[in-house]
Amino acid sequence: MATLIDSIDERTKLAGTNHLEVLLFSLGTNDETGRDETFGINVFKVREVLNIPEITSAPDMPNGVEGFVSLRGDMVPIINLQKFCNLTSNDEPNILMITEYNTHVQGFLVNGVDTIQRLNWEQVKEPPPLLSKRLGGLVTAVSELDDKRLVMIMDVEKVLADAGGFYDETIFDGINKLDTGKQHTILFCDDSNIARKQIMKALEHMGVKYRVGHNGKEAWDILNELAEKCEKNGTDITTEIQAVLTDVEMPEMDGYVLTQKIKADPRFASLPVIMHSSLTATANMAMGRSVGADAYVPKFQPKELADTLEGFFGEIPESK
Repeated sequence: MATLIDSIDERTKLAGTNHLEVLLFSLGTNDETGRDETFGINVFKVREVLNIPEITSAPDMPNGVEGFVSLRGDMVPIINLQKFCNLTSNDEPNILMITEYNTHVQGFLVNGVDTIQRLNWEQVKEPPPLLSKRLGGLVTAVSELDDKRLVMIMDVEKVLADAGGFYDETIFDGINKLDTGKQHTILFCDDSNIARKQIMKALEHMGVKYRVGHNGKEAWDILNELAEKCEKNGTDITTEIQAVLTDVEMPEMDGYVLTQKIKADPRFASLPVIMHSSLTATANMAMGRSVGADAYVPKFQPKELADTLEGFFGEIPESK
């Protein structure tokens, strides 16, 4: 199974191509639909795939959290995704995926892994409301495979937030309102509902206004709208917004392509772009720099995000 995730060097070449690679997995045959539904997770987030070792249970665990396993000296929390998604199936999980998000390591129990599939973000769409509601908002995007299967990209940020104990209000400690005498505004985009809420809360702690896009395409449309307004008024884009904050993985247009488009457009020459991602490996940060990002901040590190934004705000004009 380790061979499924060995080709990191090849995947780094995807930056700027609006593609991603996902490891397909199953949570068993859904008793409600009678189908073996297909889910996907970015292979960059998968450290290894194992047969299930002995799990140590603990009292008062949140729904779907089975306990912990000892992995090379570290205690790793284990989440049963079938239970967590409230899917009823007679099939029992038999595979453990070890994943890393924002330096957090955790294991996901799944019923089987399939193959690595390369997807084009332009073909990845927001999930239909009915599907999103059925899975409790845990699916952030969907795409149809060549064999007509529907792959559902899981919102792992929401899984970890809802599982309890991964992110809490203490992460906003130390963020204060800016004392610059200026009003600042940024544009940010992220397809995860939980991530958007946390970004908003951090910006509100700072007293920073914001425009929001759910993906790179929405953000690009907003930027063009603002640029046209500035051209009519004879002003620079920084009179409207002073920075762009972008997720990496997003339907329709990912953060790498969005950053490339911004950096290639002279209308946005004075606009810094900050990548904000749960992909925190050195390779991912290097990919961000290669497409022109001015900074790269891990998700759910709001104090680091606030400090980074404050540094850029000291170099650019105030918002009108």
